[in-house]
Amino acid sequence: MKPVNLPQGALEMLILKAVSLGPLHGYGVLLRIQQISGQRLEILQGSFYTAIYRLERRGWIEGKWGESENNRRAKYYRLTAAGKRQLKAETEKWADMASVVASILLAKPGEI
Repeated sequence: MKPVNLPQGALEMLILKAVSLGPLHGYGVLLRIQQISGQRLEILQGSFYTAIYRLERRGWIEGKWGESENNRRAKYYRLTAAGKRQLKAETEKWADMASVVASILLAKPGEI
């Protein structure tokens, strides 16, 4: 299948969703998003880690240092209460926008 490019702001929402499924280290979050997308999303690590740091600064995720499965030091992220609220709001906005766009794209001649 052809890779999909993410619209502006979607990466942060996907990170919030991935972390809401359980704490993960940064690279694990990236792998979870790629796995759930069926490997259709190509996310550059630079963009990904910039988004992680931005979410952490906003207080939507919280990171704690720990040890990874290969005994390396890694920062594990979890969703905060503010992050849960933000994910809910973003999910609702995304669903509304997708519904509006779909109704326009699926309109028959004369309906618009």
